[in-house]
Amino acid sequence: MSSPVRTALVGALLLASASASAVQAEDASVKVRLEARGVKYVVDDDGDFRVTYNYAKEKRTQLVYVSGNTGSIGGFSIRKIFSPAARVEKDGITGAKALELMDDSRKKALGGWELSGEVLYYVIKLPDSIDAVQLESAMDIAAEAADDMEIEFSGDRDDL
Repeated sequence: MSSPVRTALVGALLLASASASAVQAEDASVKVRLEARGVKYVVDDDGDFRVTYNYAKEKRTQLVYVSGNTGSIGGFSIRKIFSPAARVEKDGITGAKALELMDDSRKKALGGWELSGEVLYYVIKLPDSIDAVQLESAMDIAAEAADDMEIEFSGDRDDL
């Protein structure tokens, strides 16, 4: 193998390794913040931190995810917190209901409704510099909004 090709391969491997290390560092920062608040979590196959909220009084649970990686825009490192609320087809999300969800998003001080595939999520996108208390607060907001909407769509059914 010629020296320039070998140099390019080594450079590519080092860059990939550095990128993997950066992602692991981001994951570690979420882990530290969740553990600082005593939040129990499971890391899923996508690397997202999954937290199950238990509303014992209402006999309901609600999943909330903290993205295991960040996005970057305008110099900001952004972390997503998201919680599923409904399934498009199963829960009958029509064009009219989608317009209502857009209006509801406009009224929210933090976060809004998004579709990913066939699932409706309440999504909050924040700078990754938020502290543990702020992260937990955003998770609480997402869980409550999603669970309230799930009740609206499906009544007593609690499958998200």
